[in-house]
Amino acid sequence: MSQSLVSGRGEGFDWVLFGLVFLISTIGILNLYSTGIASGSPELYLTQLYWVVIGGIGAFIVAIIDYHHYERFGYAVYGFGIFLLILVLLFGKEVGGSIRWFALGDFRLQPSELMKIFLVIGLARFLHHDPKLDGRGLHDMVIPAAMTILAMVLILKEPDLGTALLCLLVFFSIMMLTRLTIRSTLAIALSAPIIAIVGWNYLLHDYQKTRVLSFWNLFMDPEADRLGAGWHASQSMIAIGSGRVTGKGYLQGTAGPHHFLPECRTDFPFAVFAEEHGFLGAGLLVFLYLVLVLWCVKVASQSRDRFGSVLAIGIGSIFFWHVVINLGMVMGIMPVVGITLPLFSYGGSSVLTFMLGVGLLMNVSIHRFRRNYGG
Repeated sequence: MSQSLVSGRGEGFDWVLFGLVFLISTIGILNLYSTGIASGSPELYLTQLYWVVIGGIGAFIVAIIDYHHYERFGYAVYGFGIFLLILVLLFGKEVGGSIRWFALGDFRLQPSELMKIFLVIGLARFLHHDPKLDGRGLHDMVIPAAMTILAMVLILKEPDLGTALLCLLVFFSIMMLTRLTIRSTLAIALSAPIIAIVGWNYLLHDYQKTRVLSFWNLFMDPEADRLGAGWHASQSMIAIGSGRVTGKGYLQGTAGPHHFLPECRTDFPFAVFAEEHGFLGAGLLVFLYLVLVLWCVKVASQSRDRFGSVLAIGIGSIFFWHVVINLGMVMGIMPVVGITLPLFSYGGSSVLTFMLGVGLLMNVSIHRFRRNYGG
């Protein structure tokens, strides 16, 4: 049966997915309003709202185009992402020693964020046409691993350790959930220490090593380096703990207004939210993320083809690892690597990326109960 470009009239709209994304985004904007008002930057939430709207329009466009067309152009999409990464290294704007953004006036776009989505599409394209039905061995991972490593190397050149790490985790998540053999899994696990040593000696910059060492020192001795590299993690834990069960109340937090957490808009918004809304509010937010990730798995399990399944798993893994690493950062159990909280942290490129991912997931979800199109 021939495929039309548009996926249909909207039957099977995933209201659960829409509701989860709407709730998380709304709570995030309200949290940014609190942070902005208290710190003298009330325009923050408006900027975030604009990006949510722009991202929502992008998600709608992505959702109405039959996702089988993305499969046809999967390698081209991946190649376009690689092209953008090369382009930003050559002509991007340098901020704080990193070259990650295209800048036009106040508008900034970070290609490494979008690359996570492009990588998922490229990997889904490869796996969709991989005829292997039983468990995959290490030799079956060569091409997808090469695709991932190429993206990681370019992202590390910026440098952006957090996003490069996300690409690696997304790659492993997809491979693990698409029938990787036990032998291959064990081989990867046993090689992890070697990879870590090589990465430490040849890939990490000095400031990134300092963050990791600071995390380790703070983990071993909570009083170590609280006024140095461990300041953010230490103040984040203080803010979370001060919220107790019910929190200090909306607009009543102190971590953001008094600049105890300089990165509270981007890396540590959860700490501000937990301080104002306590364990109950923070628990509710974590629950929403948990349901969202599980819903991605549900969509993947009900997809009618491998491409749709891998897309859903890939998008779900992006959400999962962002949440796990960001919460690990703010609670002091992981190093600070600049990973945002999905649809909650301030940042246009981040919001746009997650919204495009939601659009892809909505696309796969809509097609779950339709007749298979072939392709």
